[in-house]
Amino acid sequence: MKYLYDDVSNKISKIITNQYSTSFSFSSRLLGQNIRPAIYSIYGLVRLADEIVDSFHGYEKEAMLAELREEYNKSIQRKISINPVLNSFQKVYHDYNFEPYLVDKFFDSMAMDLKPKDYNKSLYNQYIHGSAEVVGLMCLKVFVKGNRDKYTKLKDSAIKLGAAFQKVNFLRDLEFDNIQLGRTYFPDLDLNNMTNVEKNKIINDIDKDFSEALVGLKKLDKDSFFGVYVAFRYYKELLKKINKVNLSRLRNERIRISNLRKFSLVLNSAIKSNLGLLR
Repeated sequence: MKYLYDDVSNKISKIITNQYSTSFSFSSRLLGQNIRPAIYSIYGLVRLADEIVDSFHGYEKEAMLAELREEYNKSIQRKISINPVLNSFQKVYHDYNFEPYLVDKFFDSMAMDLKPKDYNKSLYNQYIHGSAEVVGLMCLKVFVKGNRDKYTKLKDSAIKLGAAFQKVNFLRDLEFDNIQLGRTYFPDLDLNNMTNVEKNKIINDIDKDFSEALVGLKKLDKDSFFGVYVAFRYYKELLKKINKVNLSRLRNERIRISNLRKFSLVLNSAIKSNLGLLR
């Protein structure tokens, strides 16, 4: 009857994805049914760790994150866990031959969030690598279905896409990260005295990541391409909207894309995809 438990584990990871991220769950639904559960499982673990460091205020965050990491390691050794999220993730880990490095670096970045800190360039790059780039590589493992040559060829683009998504999130969440969590991820940035020059420099850096990511994105298989491309277009649209707002609004408001605009992006992405006009 273990298959019932595995099925429930997968469903719980899917519920977590749908409840916590409208944009991620929206684009995940456009992936092929054969790979969708694995992506939900990856997001489930990522969200669980993220909630510990971002939301569980008043609780022993450090101990809880350490316990999650320990239980993760046990789940990999045992190939099962009584934590449904870890149970679904460990199967994906083994099915797609994840390197331990990918998950270890993710947990390292989550640990960096336990205490407020000012990020220099080195810490910024370290954090982005562990919180986003390796997650992109985990997803790529699923997308290429064990094809090592394809993974190697698309690896750099997956890293750039993960980094671009994370940097856009940083810009979108400036106020929450700074005021609520005491974090400013961008190196040497004084949020209260942020200038348009600094803002434009960050946006240009993200645009460069998006351009490099698109090179590999175009080479994804059919069952993964469209879902990833829609996510790519969504974050590009979000960055475009951020670029247009003034600094005061950016510092005090979480910029969003309406559901109507999201649906419009799906239709537009389908047209561009069919016509070969990807950008």
